[in-house]
Amino acid sequence: MGNQVEKLTHLSYKEVPTADPTGVDRDDGPRIGVSYIFSNDDEDVEPQPPPQGSDGGALPDSGDRAPLPPPQPYDPRQHEVECSVFYRDECIYQKSFAPGSAALSTYTPENLLNKCSPGDLVEFVSQAQYPHWAVYVGNFQVVHLHRLEVSNSFLTDASQGRRGRVVNDLYRYKPLSPSAVVRNALAHVGAKERELSWRNSESFAAWCRYGKREFKIGGELRIGKQPYRLQIQLSAQRSHTLEFQSLEDLIMEKRRNDQIGRAAVLQELATHLHPAEPDEGDSEAARTTPSPLRPPAAGSEEEDGDSVVH
Repeated sequence: MGNQVEKLTHLSYKEVPTADPTGVDRDDGPRIGVSYIFSNDDEDVEPQPPPQGSDGGALPDSGDRAPLPPPQPYDPRQHEVECSVFYRDECIYQKSFAPGSAALSTYTPENLLNKCSPGDLVEFVSQAQYPHWAVYVGNFQVVHLHRLEVSNSFLTDASQGRRGRVVNDLYRYKPLSPSAVVRNALAHVGAKERELSWRNSESFAAWCRYGKREFKIGGELRIGKQPYRLQIQLSAQRSHTLEFQSLEDLIMEKRRNDQIGRAAVLQELATHLHPAEPDEGDSEAARTTPSPLRPPAAGSEEEDGDSVVH
């Protein structure tokens, strides 16, 4: 054994064995001994610490360890925020759990494949994570913006184990043809960092499907009164409205709400925004002057935009 170790330590660089018989290592992912720098990205999954005993130490890896509780089923009504987006007086986006609204049921990645057609928008969701959007391009593959790069991946890989759904009906813009949506997505595969015109996966996927410059970074002039309104549903009778100068800024706030979850959003509004009680018989949303909202959580690729909230 000692002779083998000594022999390996004296190999020249060209003699070091590789996983590829051609002598070229394929970059299939992070490797031990190689330093990687990743962006602060809204799609990163936080590593879970190992189970600990009552004294704080790690449990031994033995067969008599108590089984972990089964994962709780994902319930959109419990974790997600009902909201609508308005451009002036036109509703351009709506997520609602009311009967007859767009279906928000989620599926395993394998089952989701049976529901996808080329050009569809797919959303992967999980508690306490930013939703991840992708464009289904056929052959079990999606194109998506992930870690500051537009990538072509298998849908099951892009999901990272999260449940997903087709979300073609959330935005109310007229979509491009399926072939045009696929072309838009595939044309940007490989774009990264400074080449990107989108700040998150939702903006990129929505741009591919609708082709509107509003989804791009700086795609709108920020002049005058804020034309976009994010109406957050507090209860069946009450809502609260935030105003933004651009759709890009609004999407970032909407995604932050999805990441922190429904309970945290309602608590935040109750604590900091103090929405006014609407007059009796007034069906319009309560509109208040909130204190500045906190920036996105650490570990997010989404920077604190210069949205103005009134």
